[in-house]
Amino acid sequence: MTSADETPVRVGVFGLLGSGNLGNDGSLEAVLGYLRAEHPNAVVDALCGGPEVVAARYRIPATRLHWYRGEYRTASRAGAVAAKGLGKIVDAVRTAAWVRRHDVVIVPGMGVLEATLPLRPWGFPYSLFLLCASGRLFGTRVALVGVGAAAIGSRPTRTLVRWSARLAAYRSYRDALSRDAMRAMGVDTARDEIYPDLAFALPTPAASAPSGPAGLPGPVCVGVMAFHGGDDDRARAEEIHRCYLDGTTGFVRALVEEGRQVRLLTGDEVDRPVVAAILDAVDSPLVTAAEAASLADLMKEMAAAESVVATRYHNLVCALKVGTPTLALSYAAKSDALMADMGVGAYCHPAREVDADRLLEQFRALERRSAELRRILSERNLVAARRLEHQFTALTAALLPTTDHTHAMRETP
Repeated sequence: MTSADETPVRVGVFGLLGSGNLGNDGSLEAVLGYLRAEHPNAVVDALCGGPEVVAARYRIPATRLHWYRGEYRTASRAGAVAAKGLGKIVDAVRTAAWVRRHDVVIVPGMGVLEATLPLRPWGFPYSLFLLCASGRLFGTRVALVGVGAAAIGSRPTRTLVRWSARLAAYRSYRDALSRDAMRAMGVDTARDEIYPDLAFALPTPAASAPSGPAGLPGPVCVGVMAFHGGDDDRARAEEIHRCYLDGTTGFVRALVEEGRQVRLLTGDEVDRPVVAAILDAVDSPLVTAAEAASLADLMKEMAAAESVVATRYHNLVCALKVGTPTLALSYAAKSDALMADMGVGAYCHPAREVDADRLLEQFRALERRSAELRRILSERNLVAARRLEHQFTALTAALLPTTDHTHAMRETP
């Protein structure tokens, strides 16, 4: 134990946190839980997309990631374009100054090394590169913890991602596909480990028995997404979205015709129009929308369900973690890998080509094996929990010195 007057370790957390994506915030919550349990004297703050939300919800100081507040809006006017350009210069200085104040910066989970959804190189990939380059320049250890990665078609984005990973002091991945993707980009991954997604470290809500109308199974949770394809699908984005929405709506309508209760779930604020469109199209009291503000809220909904059909990656993680039989509307290889790792790889359906009839057949097959699948998920969750204990032990050994546990993590009032 260190002396009482030793300066506490300064830890920063970085990412699109507090910006409306429940999966990103859940990953942050898992890391904060680890820090508070294992390094309670750490002084923690964030550089993030939604500093007001992060400061209020997690009680840590938070700074806005981008100087220009319109960073993620398309700039068409000359003034907006100039402001964005100036913002890139200002952000380089701001990021470097922030990084320099820390001993360690943790990027908690998230798909920060992938472009499976539309992504511009001078958005978050540029921000991540600034972080990692500043860390190398000032001797601050940057850790990419349990992150997702994938092959990237855009050369500028790929270059920024590759150099970000190379400059990081520590890397671990949430699946083998991610590590393989970075190795293929030219990153030395020989010492990089694979662990379950960080959200598997979150507390699991108490189980509740699914219940539906008399004589019928319990409710079905359907997790929807404002899905328009990936970064390489921009030319077909509306076509892909229409196919996804029509197929998902048709599936929900078929469940209602069988008398099933349906709970619509989201994982990001941008998904709400999809919920509204399905409610309008189906127009039944059996279909309701859940208001989830966190992964904990999602898990409570899913724990009370008979089955789950979900699109977003962290919707899948939540459903699998609570042990509810789950069918993935898969939009990327990461979803297929997650389902396979949890022993339910047979239950995937392509989000780009949702076929309501075929999806209903898969769903019925899923429910026929419900009891067996619940046993499988229970066993896989025990393994995931043990692996994440190893992740946090490895992170401590690699980056965080032994600290004085008599101090408390600094929190805002």
